[in-house]
Amino acid sequence: MSACEWMPLRSALARFVEFRGATQSQEHIKPLHWYVACRLVVEGGFDPDDIMPRPPFRADTHKGRPVLVHEPGSGGAGERTVYGGLKTKDVDVVVTKDGIGPVLAVSCRGSIGAFRNLTNRMEEAVGDCTNLHIAYPPLVYGYLVVLRANRAEEVGGVPGQSEPAPGQSSRHLVKNDVAINRQGQAVPSVRRYHAALRELTNRRGVRNDLSRYEAIALALASTKSGQAGEIVEEFPEAASPLRFERFFDTLYSQYDERFVYGAPDLRRVTGRKEWVGTSAAFSDTVMTHMDYEPRIDGG
Repeated sequence: MSACEWMPLRSALARFVEFRGATQSQEHIKPLHWYVACRLVVEGGFDPDDIMPRPPFRADTHKGRPVLVHEPGSGGAGERTVYGGLKTKDVDVVVTKDGIGPVLAVSCRGSIGAFRNLTNRMEEAVGDCTNLHIAYPPLVYGYLVVLRANRAEEVGGVPGQSEPAPGQSSRHLVKNDVAINRQGQAVPSVRRYHAALRELTNRRGVRNDLSRYEAIALALASTKSGQAGEIVEEFPEAASPLRFERFFDTLYSQYDERFVYGAPDLRRVTGRKEWVGTSAAFSDTVMTHMDYEPRIDGG
Protein backbone atom coordinates (compact mmCIF):
# COMPACT_ATOMS: atom_id res chain seq x y z
CA MET A 1 0.00 0.00 0.00
CA SER A 2 1.40 3.40 -0.98
CA ALA A 3 2.47 5.71 1.85
CA CYS A 4 1.46 9.35 2.13
CA GLU A 5 3.85 11.78 0.44
CA TRP A 6 3.94 15.52 0.04
CA MET A 7 2.83 16.96 -3.29
CA PRO A 8 1.16 20.13 -4.58
CA LEU A 9 -2.48 20.06 -5.62
CA ARG A 10 -1.79 20.13 -9.34
CA SER A 11 0.43 17.03 -9.08
CA ALA A 12 -2.27 15.16 -7.12
CA LEU A 13 -4.94 16.09 -9.66
CA ALA A 14 -2.66 15.32 -12.61
CA ARG A 15 -2.35 11.77 -11.31
CA PHE A 16 -6.13 11.69 -11.04
CA VAL A 17 -6.87 12.82 -14.62
CA GLU A 18 -4.08 10.75 -16.18
CA PHE A 19 -4.91 7.51 -14.38
CA ARG A 20 -5.66 4.64 -16.75
CA GLY A 21 -6.36 1.72 -14.43
CA ALA A 22 -9.51 0.43 -12.75
CA THR A 23 -10.84 2.94 -10.24
CA GLN A 24 -11.72 0.25 -7.68
CA SER A 25 -8.06 0.34 -6.66
CA GLN A 26 -8.49 3.94 -5.42
CA GLU A 27 -5.02 4.70 -6.80
CA HIS A 28 -6.48 7.59 -8.80
CA ILE A 29 -7.71 9.41 -5.68
CA LYS A 30 -5.10 8.52 -3.03
CA PRO A 31 -2.78 11.40 -4.01
CA LEU A 32 -5.63 13.76 -3.14
CA HIS A 33 -5.89 12.12 0.29
CA TRP A 34 -2.18 12.81 0.75
CA TYR A 35 -2.54 16.40 -0.37
CA VAL A 36 -5.31 16.99 2.17
CA ALA A 37 -3.40 15.30 5.00
CA CYS A 38 -0.24 17.32 4.31
CA ARG A 39 -2.13 20.60 3.97
CA LEU A 40 -3.78 20.03 7.35
CA VAL A 41 -0.28 19.96 8.85
CA VAL A 42 1.49 22.73 6.95
CA GLU A 43 -1.38 25.21 6.63
CA GLY A 44 -3.75 23.90 9.29
CA GLY A 45 -1.24 23.51 12.10
CA PHE A 46 -2.36 20.02 13.10
CA ASP A 47 0.19 17.61 14.51
CA PRO A 48 1.12 14.92 11.94
CA ASP A 49 0.82 12.27 14.66
CA ASP A 50 -2.90 13.10 14.95
CA ILE A 51 -3.67 12.55 11.25
CA MET A 52 -4.40 9.43 9.25
CA PRO A 53 -3.01 8.73 6.72
CA ARG A 54 0.02 10.02 8.57
CA PRO A 55 1.69 12.85 6.64
CA PRO A 56 5.47 12.67 6.03
CA PHE A 57 6.39 15.28 8.67
CA ARG A 58 7.73 15.43 12.19
CA ALA A 59 6.79 18.07 14.76
CA ASP A 60 9.73 19.06 16.96
CA THR A 61 10.11 21.75 19.60
CA HIS A 62 12.89 24.33 19.69
CA LYS A 63 12.98 26.76 22.61
CA GLY A 64 9.37 25.99 23.33
CA ARG A 65 8.21 26.70 19.77
CA PRO A 66 6.92 24.10 17.27
CA VAL A 67 9.25 23.27 14.39
CA LEU A 68 8.18 21.30 11.33
CA VAL A 69 10.50 18.82 9.62
CA HIS A 70 9.79 17.11 6.29
CA GLU A 71 10.48 13.42 6.92
CA PRO A 72 9.48 11.35 3.84
CA GLY A 73 10.06 8.02 5.57
CA SER A 74 7.45 8.74 8.24
CA GLY A 75 4.49 8.88 5.85
CA GLY A 76 1.78 6.34 6.55
CA ALA A 77 -1.04 4.71 4.61
CA GLY A 78 -4.64 3.65 5.05
CA GLU A 79 -7.92 5.12 6.25
CA ARG A 80 -9.21 5.51 9.79
CA THR A 81 -12.22 3.47 10.85
CA VAL A 82 -14.55 5.81 12.72
CA TYR A 83 -17.39 4.71 14.99
CA GLY A 84 -20.70 5.98 13.59
CA GLY A 85 -24.19 6.23 14.98
CA LEU A 86 -25.41 3.57 12.55
CA LYS A 87 -22.24 1.74 11.50
CA THR A 88 -18.48 2.14 11.40
CA LYS A 89 -17.09 4.11 8.49
CA ASP A 90 -13.63 4.13 6.85
CA VAL A 91 -12.85 7.81 6.29
CA ASP A 92 -10.15 9.04 3.91
CA VAL A 93 -8.48 11.67 6.13
CA VAL A 94 -9.13 12.06 9.86
CA VAL A 95 -7.68 14.24 12.62
CA THR A 96 -8.07 12.60 16.02
CA LYS A 97 -7.33 14.19 19.39
CA ASP A 98 -6.39 11.98 22.32
CA GLY A 99 -9.19 11.86 24.88
CA ILE A 100 -11.65 13.57 22.53
CA GLY A 101 -11.88 11.42 19.39
CA PRO A 102 -12.20 12.46 15.74
CA VAL A 103 -12.42 16.25 15.47
CA LEU A 104 -11.99 16.89 11.74
CA ALA A 105 -12.46 14.59 8.77
CA VAL A 106 -12.45 14.84 4.98
CA SER A 107 -13.97 12.39 2.52
CA CYS A 108 -12.63 12.64 -1.03
CA ARG A 109 -14.62 11.53 -4.06
CA GLY A 110 -13.34 11.43 -7.62
CA SER A 111 -15.44 10.81 -10.73
CA ILE A 112 -13.83 10.27 -14.11
CA GLY A 113 -16.94 9.70 -16.22
CA ALA A 114 -20.59 8.63 -16.30
CA PHE A 115 -21.59 12.06 -15.02
CA ARG A 116 -25.27 11.48 -15.77
CA ASN A 117 -25.31 9.26 -12.68
CA LEU A 118 -23.72 11.76 -10.29
CA THR A 119 -26.87 12.60 -8.34
CA ASN A 120 -27.39 8.89 -7.65
CA ARG A 121 -24.43 9.13 -5.28
CA MET A 122 -26.07 11.73 -3.07
CA GLU A 123 -27.73 9.11 -0.88
CA GLU A 124 -24.32 7.78 0.14
CA ALA A 125 -23.02 11.29 0.86
CA VAL A 126 -26.01 12.13 3.06
CA GLY A 127 -25.83 8.79 4.86
CA ASP A 128 -22.13 9.03 5.63
CA CYS A 129 -22.46 12.56 7.00
CA THR A 130 -25.48 11.75 9.16
CA ASN A 131 -23.91 8.53 10.43
CA LEU A 132 -20.76 10.26 11.74
CA HIS A 133 -22.51 13.34 13.11
CA ILE A 134 -24.90 11.16 15.14
CA ALA A 135 -21.93 9.68 17.00
CA TYR A 136 -19.79 12.86 16.99
CA PRO A 137 -21.97 16.01 16.74
CA PRO A 138 -18.95 18.37 17.08
CA LEU A 139 -17.05 16.66 14.24
CA VAL A 140 -16.03 19.08 11.48
CA TYR A 141 -16.65 17.08 8.32
CA GLY A 142 -15.63 18.08 4.80
CA TYR A 143 -16.59 16.54 1.47
CA LEU A 144 -14.15 17.13 -1.39
CA VAL A 145 -15.35 16.14 -4.87
CA VAL A 146 -13.20 16.18 -8.00
CA LEU A 147 -14.51 15.54 -11.52
CA ARG A 148 -12.35 14.86 -14.55
CA ALA A 149 -13.10 17.80 -16.85
CA ASN A 150 -13.67 15.73 -20.00
CA ARG A 151 -14.53 18.01 -22.92
CA ALA A 152 -17.06 17.42 -25.68
CA GLU A 153 -14.37 17.58 -28.37
CA GLU A 154 -12.68 14.53 -26.85
CA VAL A 155 -15.66 12.20 -27.34
CA GLY A 156 -14.77 9.12 -29.34
CA GLY A 157 -11.24 10.22 -30.11
CA VAL A 158 -9.27 10.13 -26.88
CA PRO A 159 -8.86 7.26 -24.42
CA GLY A 160 -10.90 8.26 -21.42
CA GLN A 161 -11.08 7.53 -17.74
CA SER A 162 -14.45 5.83 -17.51
CA GLU A 163 -14.70 2.38 -16.03
CA PRO A 164 -12.87 0.01 -18.42
CA ALA A 165 -14.38 -3.14 -19.77
CA PRO A 166 -13.05 -6.39 -18.24
CA GLY A 167 -9.44 -6.88 -19.26
CA GLN A 168 -9.04 -3.32 -20.53
CA SER A 169 -7.23 -0.41 -18.88
CA SER A 170 -9.22 2.38 -20.56
CA ARG A 171 -11.83 3.11 -23.18
CA HIS A 172 -12.78 6.03 -25.38
CA LEU A 173 -14.92 8.81 -23.98
CA VAL A 174 -18.63 8.73 -24.71
CA LYS A 175 -21.24 11.49 -24.43
CA ASN A 176 -22.13 10.58 -20.84
CA ASP A 177 -18.51 11.18 -19.82
CA VAL A 178 -18.50 14.85 -20.89
CA ALA A 179 -18.25 17.51 -18.15
CA ILE A 180 -17.52 20.56 -20.35
CA ASN A 181 -19.51 21.21 -23.54
CA ARG A 182 -18.17 22.80 -26.74
CA GLN A 183 -19.10 26.26 -25.44
CA GLY A 184 -16.82 25.75 -22.45
CA GLN A 185 -19.68 25.39 -19.98
CA ALA A 186 -20.43 22.68 -17.43
CA VAL A 187 -23.01 20.24 -18.78
CA PRO A 188 -26.50 20.04 -17.14
CA SER A 189 -25.73 16.84 -15.20
CA VAL A 190 -22.74 18.51 -13.53
CA ARG A 191 -24.79 21.63 -12.78
CA ARG A 192 -27.53 19.51 -11.18
CA TYR A 193 -24.92 17.79 -9.04
CA HIS A 194 -23.59 21.17 -7.96
CA ALA A 195 -27.10 22.28 -7.00
CA ALA A 196 -27.66 19.12 -4.96
CA LEU A 197 -24.34 19.48 -3.12
CA ARG A 198 -25.14 23.10 -2.22
CA GLU A 199 -28.03 21.80 -0.12
CA LEU A 200 -25.66 19.65 1.94
CA THR A 201 -23.05 22.21 2.99
CA ASN A 202 -22.63 25.02 5.52
CA ARG A 203 -23.42 23.18 8.77
CA ARG A 204 -22.99 25.52 11.72
CA GLY A 205 -22.88 24.36 15.31
CA VAL A 206 -23.30 20.98 16.99
CA ARG A 207 -27.10 21.29 17.12
CA ASN A 208 -27.43 22.06 13.43
CA ASP A 209 -28.64 19.60 10.75
CA LEU A 210 -26.65 16.37 11.14
CA SER A 211 -26.99 15.59 7.42
CA ARG A 212 -25.03 18.67 6.38
CA TYR A 213 -21.28 18.85 5.95
CA GLU A 214 -19.38 21.77 7.44
CA ALA A 215 -17.75 22.33 4.04
CA ILE A 216 -18.05 20.90 0.53
CA ALA A 217 -15.88 21.65 -2.49
CA LEU A 218 -16.55 20.67 -6.09
CA ALA A 219 -13.65 21.02 -8.52
CA LEU A 220 -13.18 20.12 -12.17
CA ALA A 221 -9.64 18.98 -13.01
CA SER A 222 -8.40 19.93 -16.46
CA THR A 223 -7.32 17.30 -18.98
CA LYS A 224 -5.82 19.78 -21.47
CA SER A 225 -2.27 19.19 -22.64
CA GLY A 226 0.09 21.28 -20.55
CA GLN A 227 -2.67 22.01 -18.02
CA ALA A 228 -3.35 18.53 -16.67
CA GLY A 229 -4.48 18.75 -13.06
CA GLU A 230 -5.22 22.46 -13.05
CA ILE A 231 -8.59 23.38 -11.55
CA VAL A 232 -11.05 24.75 -14.12
CA GLU A 233 -11.74 28.27 -12.84
CA GLU A 234 -14.98 28.87 -14.76
CA PHE A 235 -17.03 26.39 -12.71
CA PRO A 236 -18.38 26.58 -10.08
CA GLU A 237 -19.15 30.28 -10.40
CA ALA A 238 -17.26 32.76 -8.21
CA ALA A 239 -20.16 33.17 -5.76
CA SER A 240 -20.63 29.45 -5.20
CA PRO A 241 -20.02 28.14 -1.65
CA LEU A 242 -18.49 25.05 -3.28
CA ARG A 243 -15.44 26.84 -4.66
CA PHE A 244 -12.28 24.92 -3.75
CA GLU A 245 -10.47 27.97 -2.35
CA ARG A 246 -13.09 28.31 0.41
CA PHE A 247 -12.92 24.69 1.56
CA PHE A 248 -10.01 24.61 3.99
CA ASP A 249 -10.63 28.04 5.51
CA THR A 250 -14.17 26.93 6.35
CA LEU A 251 -12.93 23.74 7.99
CA TYR A 252 -10.39 25.63 10.09
CA SER A 253 -12.84 28.30 11.23
CA GLN A 254 -15.44 25.72 12.25
CA TYR A 255 -12.81 23.66 14.07
CA ASP A 256 -11.54 26.68 16.02
CA GLU A 257 -15.08 27.76 16.91
CA ARG A 258 -15.93 24.38 18.43
CA PHE A 259 -12.71 22.96 19.79
CA VAL A 260 -10.58 26.01 20.62
CA TYR A 261 -12.69 29.11 21.36
CA GLY A 262 -15.71 27.05 22.40
CA ALA A 263 -13.67 24.92 24.83
CA PRO A 264 -10.83 27.10 26.19
CA ASP A 265 -9.97 24.59 28.93
CA LEU A 266 -8.97 22.12 26.20
CA ARG A 267 -6.91 24.58 24.18
CA ARG A 268 -3.64 22.94 25.20
CA VAL A 269 -4.84 19.80 23.42
CA THR A 270 -6.93 21.25 20.60
CA GLY A 271 -5.04 24.43 19.69
CA ARG A 272 -3.51 24.48 16.20
CA LYS A 273 0.25 24.92 15.99
CA GLU A 274 2.00 27.91 14.44
CA TRP A 275 5.23 26.64 12.95
CA VAL A 276 8.52 28.49 13.30
CA GLY A 277 9.13 30.23 9.99
CA THR A 278 12.68 28.87 9.76
CA SER A 279 11.49 25.26 10.13
CA ALA A 280 13.52 22.82 8.06
CA ALA A 281 10.39 21.77 6.15
CA PHE A 282 10.04 25.19 4.54
CA SER A 283 13.58 25.16 3.17
CA ASP A 284 13.17 21.66 1.71
CA THR A 285 13.42 21.98 -2.08
CA VAL A 286 10.68 19.37 -2.48
CA MET A 287 8.23 21.82 -0.89
CA THR A 288 9.04 24.91 -2.93
CA HIS A 289 5.81 24.74 -4.95
CA MET A 290 3.21 25.03 -2.20
CA ASP A 291 -0.16 26.33 -3.41
CA TYR A 292 -1.10 27.65 0.06
CA GLU A 293 0.61 29.59 2.83
CA PRO A 294 2.04 27.67 5.79
CA ARG A 295 0.77 28.53 9.26
CA ILE A 296 3.78 30.38 10.64
CA ASP A 297 4.44 31.85 14.08
CA GLY A 298 4.72 35.62 13.72
CA GLY A 299 6.96 35.82 16.77
